[in-house]
Amino acid sequence: MTTIAWLPDEWSHPVRVPLTTGHHLRPIRATDVDLDMQAVMGSQERLWSLYGESWGWPPATMTADQDREDLARHEAEIERHESFNYALFDNGETELLGCVYIDPPIQDGTGAEISWWVVDWLVGGPIEAALDELVPRWIATDWPITNPHYTHHQGKSA
Repeated sequence: MTTIAWLPDEWSHPVRVPLTTGHHLRPIRATDVDLDMQAVMGSQERLWSLYGESWGWPPATMTADQDREDLARHEAEIERHESFNYALFDNGETELLGCVYIDPPIQDGTGAEISWWVVDWLVGGPIEAALDELVPRWIATDWPITNPHYTHHQGKSA
């Protein structure tokens, strides 16, 4: 597999990003599978409406083993700087509440494809609003990306 050089070799990705709500983002890991399963499958129908057509995710039925494999792939991609999946956690990391995806560009003239989501019960609330405010500012200040393409869909069903 050919790796696209879309980020500078010497650049290091952020490992923890605080939100004004006391929550934070950090790179997702395979060991997050139990919390991820709860978040994804609890919001599966809405997430499918957002990502199903382009990613085929999340399937209506997903096992913990399938999710663990998916998270392990994300973890490896992060280490290789191929793409990034940041999970949104509460302060004690007892709940996974959403994700932010930062992927290589697929459209000419853009520097990255960026999207994010929160669990259904946070849609329209202050945590989603804080994430909506944070992501573009964070990308602009902490990432070597010009002209990002935001594919984020507001929390409402498509």
